[in-house]
Amino acid sequence: MSGAKPIRVGINGALGRMGRAIAAVVQESPEVELAAEVDVGFGAPAAFREACDVVIDFSSPAGTLAVARDLRGSKTALVIGTTGHAPAELTELLPLAKDRPVVHAANMSVGVNVLLATVAEIAKRLGDAYDIEIVEAHHRLKKDAPSGTALALARAVAEATGRDLAKDARYERHGVIGERPRREIGIQAVRAGDIVGDHTVFFVGNGERIEVIHRAHTRDTFARGAVRAAIWVAGRTPGYYSMRDVLGFSSL
Repeated sequence: MSGAKPIRVGINGALGRMGRAIAAVVQESPEVELAAEVDVGFGAPAAFREACDVVIDFSSPAGTLAVARDLRGSKTALVIGTTGHAPAELTELLPLAKDRPVVHAANMSVGVNVLLATVAEIAKRLGDAYDIEIVEAHHRLKKDAPSGTALALARAVAEATGRDLAKDARYERHGVIGERPRREIGIQAVRAGDIVGDHTVFFVGNGERIEVIHRAHTRDTFARGAVRAAIWVAGRTPGYYSMRDVLGFSSL
């Protein structure tokens, strides 16, 4: 990018933990410059539309929709890392990709995206002979549960094994619940202290088990992924992209 102008980046959710981490990464990256910052609840100013090539959104489901609505009619690209959207909210977001490039990912780390491909392959090979459980742990301030990454992992193993997540997912267990159904996918959430993000997928058979674990040590991992996505998506053809597209993992 020698001689090229830096990509102008806006941050929606700038005062949050992820917003601050992204701002720090932007400021140290020569490919991008910080053009506008907005905190959750204040909407998107004209600066997003007029001064940004890409907006990175780590806000809230309502904050994502607010910036998406305010950017209608513009060509500003959007990188969405916010999780916890309801199905109706996701339905409203999908048409965005008709007139702009959008990257939407539950997790923007390289490791997690490798994990998604890995657990899908393991699940496909093991089939119904092994029970599948997903356990995620995050800090006490995280508002949605289970995490977007845990749900992405559940979707990956469900698709790989032909399961219906709407029917086969089990999000809690309490009391006399009967025997575990063979095709059930357990998804459990832990909220405690300052845990950045841990995800473990268990494949448990008779006499053995496989555990696949990803632990995030710092939010910088996700912030760097978000900035990488912003650099990749700027000027891209309109469409709905995933972090696997950004990282070149689409063929995995």
